[in-house]
Amino acid sequence: MSTEPYPASWRPHFVIIGAAKAATTWIQKQLQSNPALYLPDPEPHYFSREYGLGPDHYRRFFADVPACAVARGEKSADYLADPEVPARMARALPDARVVVQLRNPVERAYSDYKMFYRRGTVARGPEHYLRPDAPEPFARFLQDGLYGVHLGRWLRYFPPEQILVFLYEDVATDPRAVLERVSAHIGIKPWHGAAVAGRENDSRTKILPLGLRKALQPLKPAVATLRGNPLFESARAVLAREVRYPGLPTALGEELREWYRSDVEHLATLIGRDLSHWLPGHCGAEPARASPVKPVQSAPLRHIFAPG
Repeated sequence: MSTEPYPASWRPHFVIIGAAKAATTWIQKQLQSNPALYLPDPEPHYFSREYGLGPDHYRRFFADVPACAVARGEKSADYLADPEVPARMARALPDARVVVQLRNPVERAYSDYKMFYRRGTVARGPEHYLRPDAPEPFARFLQDGLYGVHLGRWLRYFPPEQILVFLYEDVATDPRAVLERVSAHIGIKPWHGAAVAGRENDSRTKILPLGLRKALQPLKPAVATLRGNPLFESARAVLAREVRYPGLPTALGEELREWYRSDVEHLATLIGRDLSHWLPGHCGAEPARASPVKPVQSAPLRHIFAPG
């Protein structure tokens, strides 16, 4: 019997590490449609907050891999920003292919805020939470968007060729090309039966009012079995409402773009892409297609992103 805590017989071949609120659920759903691949629904968060539970706990996420699956993976969107994760994962999964999705850090921070708002965790406007000195758990709103810092940390433990980086706007522009690049990176053929269009975890999705959700919380396990039932879904549709979020003030957005400036410039060098549309002065819509720049020869990730 092997004493290896993470034997090749079950350990994942690839890991989607985030960033949170950057369409990681979208790529998870696309990959899950491929019968050659296994990717569990729940995020294990093993190398971050569940690391103390040990390898046996992690192995349970891969207990039901079908025989037809030639690749195994997992998605935990908090891995990218957690400073403990790269070293832990490198020790356990040194050959793993790493997939990174990045979104304009100001948009990512505001999207994260909106998730907390619809959950009722925050009740005030974003100006009270999107600030560098915000206390926990709100510090993540800005800190998780320091991609240059976070990616630099991963590069100390994983070689560039094991890391694939793409942007949120790449998904909007050409989702099929993104899926093909990710599939090639993790070593499988793309599954063209996937419905590559669509949104996941959309903040515009209609949901039940917060008060009603809290009142129904004790009944959640029982109600879960009714999802998909036509009568239940019809009743839910009558009660559901689109959440009205406090807007992101224009001045605050510009201040945050300035706050991120040096990190965005560092990231642009690392991945060899033009990220000027994330910098101050670009308050409008992002370009329909991100424009790759000629890779900087000294950039550690110069071979990671291959524009389609």
